Amino acid sequence: MPSALDLRLEAAYNLITGPGGPIQVGTVERFGRDLPAITNAPTNLGDYVAFFAAQHGDATFLVEGGERLSFKQVHAAARRVAAGLIEGYGVQRGDRVGIAMRNANAWCVTYIGVLLAGGCATLLNGWWQGGELAAGIEDSETKLVIADVQRTARLEEVEHGAKVITLDLLKPIDEAIVPITAAGGSADTVLPQLTGEDLATILFTSGSTGQSKGAYSRHHAICQAIFNYVTQTASIVHLLTEDGLMSDIQPATLVCTPLFHVTAEIPVFLQSFALGRKLVLMPKWNAEEAMRLIQDEQVNYFVGVPLMSYEILTHPNRKNYDLSTCKSYAGGGAPRPPEHVKRLSEEMGDAKPLLGYGLTETNAVGCGIINENYVAKPLSTGPASKPLVDLAILDDNGEPLPQGGVGEVCIRSVCNFEGYWNNPAATKAAFFDNGYFRSGDLGYLDEDGYLFIVDRKKDIIIRGGENISCQEVEAAIYEHADVNECAVFGLPDERLGEVVGAVIWVKPGSTVTGEDMCSFLSQRLAPYKVPCKIWMSNEALPKLGSEKIDKVSLRNQYRAQFATEVAA
Repeated sequence: MPSALDLRLEAAYNLITGPGGPIQVGTVERFGRDLPAITNAPTNLGDYVAFFAAQHGDATFLVEGGERLSFKQVHAAARRVAAGLIEGYGVQRGDRVGIAMRNANAWCVTYIGVLLAGGCATLLNGWWQGGELAAGIEDSETKLVIADVQRTARLEEVEHGAKVITLDLLKPIDEAIVPITAAGGSADTVLPQLTGEDLATILFTSGSTGQSKGAYSRHHAICQAIFNYVTQTASIVHLLTEDGLMSDIQPATLVCTPLFHVTAEIPVFLQSFALGRKLVLMPKWNAEEAMRLIQDEQVNYFVGVPLMSYEILTHPNRKNYDLSTCKSYAGGGAPRPPEHVKRLSEEMGDAKPLLGYGLTETNAVGCGIINENYVAKPLSTGPASKPLVDLAILDDNGEPLPQGGVGEVCIRSVCNFEGYWNNPAATKAAFFDNGYFRSGDLGYLDEDGYLFIVDRKKDIIIRGGENISCQEVEAAIYEHADVNECAVFGLPDERLGEVVGAVIWVKPGSTVTGEDMCSFLSQRLAPYKVPCKIWMSNEALPKLGSEKIDKVSLRNQYRAQFATEVAA
């Protein structure tokens, strides 16, 4: 039966979305049926950013090192970037403009500037190596890339066909964006009037087919996703206000997950415009630096992969920092062990653990679970997020399964992406005809509508919240001349959830070692994709009747061996 917190959240939601409430819910037609939509949300991100940047004005928005930018300053800088892109680089409506940078004020300004210019912000994974970056650029047909110095160096090693604009992120924002703004444009440059149907973003997702796919979304879908999150936040604020616990300090979040990921992009970065929330940027994760920033910037909301909050929890120097302003430690991208949920709830003062479940293809909306509900059901990702998420457990024919039945987790909403760029076959395979997106995760719903994920259909590894395609790593291994066969799979890891493991059958007489192979792969793959453990085999790998490699038995065998080695 519903918990006391469930009942309170439901009452708050009904008040917020009811007659006269600040968020109005209607319907739009999609897939031949009416789906819920927030009718008073902006239709495009240009209008959304302009409205809330003006509303919050001089309030601090971005903090990176010693530089602090207000909402007004961010919008003004983004408008200059847009003018430079239009006048200096000829960006037109719908053009894909790549962004390849670490977390920085310039990343945020550039992202908004690309949108204001009418471009499609194409978020290239900042951890990719040169070949991976080139593949993303080619796949998305990107002709212009804005990169920091490090990513530019990687791009110079490969052919990709795009013009690269290099920004020095160590400079103040007005100087950092000069390579764009000095190319042309002014305050008089006319910006395009955006609509909800304009192309907005491409984000890359690793699936079971190896090469990352570019998931593209339109402005309307992203605006709806933002306001689905705003609805959830407003419900929680209502309860805090009722209980006399709502703080009078400016809300603030530490951004320690990469902005090219959908979690940092939508619920963190973009939602913060509506909330008037300060974002404190971390270029690189470090638990002690995170605690210092939480203390000094009075951060009240932390979000990261579960590993990050656990490292804060267990850090030997935690007692040296005042973390009392932080009331929520949210996680996403991977499950938390129940013991970690319990310890976060009991050992972090008034702070409580939260968890969200969403995908790149759903623009981060999905499910969420908070506070005592999470402690009571630590293996759940929570119920579907209101008001827009239609969550279903379907069989392989797209038919619903009875409550408790295990099937594919599917999500239908106006927030979903439109498709994979230039990949109609993958797009068609991702949806049932009734409009449900197929997540590739297997799960079930309990009697309260809480989602429990039990397995994955997709052949991926989730390392610290980062999806890794087994087939992509295998393809890189096969580039080595001494390799006959290989299999890649996930190995359990207490900190990261999973790490990459591989078994490789090499050619007779080969002297290549696991260390040699790691060095070889480091030149081809982002560091997080390189296996942490490689077993070299002198025999052919076991096969199924179809002559495919029996990855299930290999995974079980080597996971058991790995567990024994770790225990020793």
